[in-house]
Amino acid sequence: MKKLLIVSLFLVATTSCNKKDDNNNNNCPDVTTTAPASEVATLRTYIQANNIIAVEDPRGFFYTIDAPGSGSKPTACSGVTVNYVGKLTDGTTFDSGNNVTFSLGGLIIGWQEGIPLIAPGGSITLYLPPSLAYGSRATGGIPANSNLIFKIDLKAVF
Repeated sequence: MKKLLIVSLFLVATTSCNKKDDNNNNNCPDVTTTAPASEVATLRTYIQANNIIAVEDPRGFFYTIDAPGSGSKPTACSGVTVNYVGKLTDGTTFDSGNNVTFSLGGLIIGWQEGIPLIAPGGSITLYLPPSLAYGSRATGGIPANSNLIFKIDLKAVF
């Protein structure tokens, strides 16, 4: 399942990065995809019904920063090493990984937008609507049009 999710994360990415970027990623474009209002409303209802305290990002996802971390935050063109757990809103875990390294620009939009909110050593919970995750495609154990919850610990940025 983990390999399926990792491959899927790379396949659904819509942003690519320029390898010529310097270490500060000064030439890396911001990711500004916004979820449709209907998806945000559905996710907001879930957040409120479950008494979750989360920040609503203007791009349409919600998040809770459990620890901000320290140092330089990643950009969508950074490489990152993370520990993560992905769950459906019914609590079913569909994937997890420890010390997994990714190119952030090759992952789902919600990760590209959410992980840069923390620095190494930080921890965030992302609540993603379908358009910032897997959309209308069923992927592995993830039904089509699913809101997803990711608990992510950012271990390193490169």
